[in-house]
Amino acid sequence: MSARVLVVDDVPANLKLLEARLNAEYFEVETASGGPDALRICEQKQCDIVLLDVMMPGMDGFEVARRLKANPATHHIPIVMITALDQPADRVRGLDAGADEFLTKPVNDVALIARVRSLVRLKMVVDELRMRAVTTSEIGVTDSAFDAANDTGLNARILVVDERKSSNERIADILRHQHTVEIEENPHEALFRAAEGDFDLLIVALDFDGFDGLRLVGQVRSLERTRHVPVLLLTDPGTDARILRGLDVGANDYVLRGADHNEMIARVRSQVRRKRYASRLRDNVQYSLELAITDPLTGLFNRRYMETHVETLVQRSASRGKPLSVLILDIDYFKSVNDSFGHDAGDDVLREFADRLKKSIRGIDLACRYGGEEFVVVMPDTDLGVAALVGERIRRRIAGEPFPIGQGDRAIEVTISVGIAARQGPQDSAAQILKRADEALYRAKRDGRNRVAADAA
Repeated sequence: MSARVLVVDDVPANLKLLEARLNAEYFEVETASGGPDALRICEQKQCDIVLLDVMMPGMDGFEVARRLKANPATHHIPIVMITALDQPADRVRGLDAGADEFLTKPVNDVALIARVRSLVRLKMVVDELRMRAVTTSEIGVTDSAFDAANDTGLNARILVVDERKSSNERIADILRHQHTVEIEENPHEALFRAAEGDFDLLIVALDFDGFDGLRLVGQVRSLERTRHVPVLLLTDPGTDARILRGLDVGANDYVLRGADHNEMIARVRSQVRRKRYASRLRDNVQYSLELAITDPLTGLFNRRYMETHVETLVQRSASRGKPLSVLILDIDYFKSVNDSFGHDAGDDVLREFADRLKKSIRGIDLACRYGGEEFVVVMPDTDLGVAALVGERIRRRIAGEPFPIGQGDRAIEVTISVGIAARQGPQDSAAQILKRADEALYRAKRDGRNRVAADAA
């Protein structure tokens, strides 16, 4: 794994030593001799992680970390503090400032490289989401980086998986004043609870009687519903090899049993904030995708999506030898609705029509707004006869009850005309089926509207 690492230290010898260690592992290394240089480099270059000395003249490492985390442009960059300070209060101060890890000199090379690789791997996942969501601010979606920089990391749902009662009760007592904490002592049940509980964080003990806690971490990472939930390992001192293996398997961080309660609080808060940041990015990506393929007024798929997807459905139907039918539906005299009652009333009619349409078809059917007051429904595994029955059911549902307009102040009668066509042979294309359905729709409108017409070919 290659990544760009920024090493910040005011002592040239320390810079050279860390640079040599990282170059040996094929990392690309940038160096800075002080806080201002570090902030400038992070703003201008795509740094994947910062290794930050604490004791520097002018601006110390704590202030650098705080500024990086407060800036939406650099908030997502992981920070590892490396310092001679070894008091619990110093560690907590570093975590509170935004550091992801606090390593005390002299640093174990294996532990350093493993931690760098773990944090870089997690950042790359976030970078992929950030790249996909880069245009969301242009379409009015909330800026996730700004939200993350201001998130408190509080009020999370946490599952503690630990069979030692004294240990899990201590953790619960530490965290319950800021979070909702649940305890699961049986590791075999933990995965089910994690999948069903919508947790923000899992705290997983490494040592169970007859069960490997790392197996649970692997299961959490392999299950779709829990894949993105951060995991904080809980272990005893002297288990460095197991911790490094856990980070490699997919754990996000670790804390030692009996650690200062403020360190526990800080590490939990850091993981919760990162999880919420990634979740916001995923939500923004999903929202931008929905904007691209759905009609904002009706919530149905738009014409662009239909035109790219319907051919796939037709080809799948042909390859499986299954029928496929297409309905084109048009709201009768829709222009008169706009002319008589205004465009707001017309929008009310379109929304209500879409709601009734969705209730009249199956989940596997593709319903789209084709344009204006015209809609298309593609029905896999459906022959022309069944499609005609569905079309008639939709027509009756539309005509059977007046449409409310103007926030329900009044209601108007609405009818539709429906044209239907089915796939006829292996060479029949989506465009040909749609053309025949459109011809059938024209016939239904010509014959008086408020009726269903099927392709006669």
